[in-house]
Amino acid sequence: MNEQNKNQNQENAPKTSNGAPESQSSSWKKLLSKRWVYPAAYIAAAAIILTLVWAYQDASMQSAVKETTKQVSETGEAVPTTGVLEEGPVASEVEGKSENLAWPVAVASEVNVVKPFYDSAATTDEKALALLEYDQTFIANAGIDLARADDQTFEVKAALSGKVTRVEQHPLNGMVIEITHDNDLKTVYQSVADVKVKQSDEVKQGDTIAISGKSELGKDLGNHVHFEVYEAGKPVNPEQFLKK
Repeated sequence: MNEQNKNQNQENAPKTSNGAPESQSSSWKKLLSKRWVYPAAYIAAAAIILTLVWAYQDASMQSAVKETTKQVSETGEAVPTTGVLEEGPVASEVEGKSENLAWPVAVASEVNVVKPFYDSAATTDEKALALLEYDQTFIANAGIDLARADDQTFEVKAALSGKVTRVEQHPLNGMVIEITHDNDLKTVYQSVADVKVKQSDEVKQGDTIAISGKSELGKDLGNHVHFEVYEAGKPVNPEQFLKK
């Protein structure tokens, strides 16, 4: 009997428009009327979103690490991957690969600068020493000329690593070799003989590229090599880069 009365009371209880008992609806209204309900809901939603973002980023990072470990360095060794860019070791490696301009000969002490670079800021006497005379015309020297005191031949070396971009015979300058390097640098070797390289060859610093020779323009210098350095297309004094 009591159970029947209970069920009958529930059926007779006032209901809302959606069919829920009015007492249940009132409980929800009281809950939602609390000030902390909405902030708590926002915080919970934000926590769920952040969790999903972190999970996605972690999956993306693991995928990137796996992809990077497949790369191979120029030496054929696998590239180590830690997931963090380590600037220190990379910078040291780059510095180790950089080169300083070297004398274009095997032993610098065995040759002398027999014709210096023409510097417009030099003294009158220094300018006079840097002039070449040909057919009653004076020409400013765009490089330096090196020769042995005994006028013997010597090996001509690549002053920097690079690519041979020109090998040709010039009527006044003799045989000419041009090598292009990084950092917009170019070196030129004139008045050489017995050329060891050809155009498009890759050479390393110190490789023998020719033997010293003679030229019509520098015939008064005897057996020598004329050496030029260009930076951004303009001739510069090679001696300012060479160690004494």
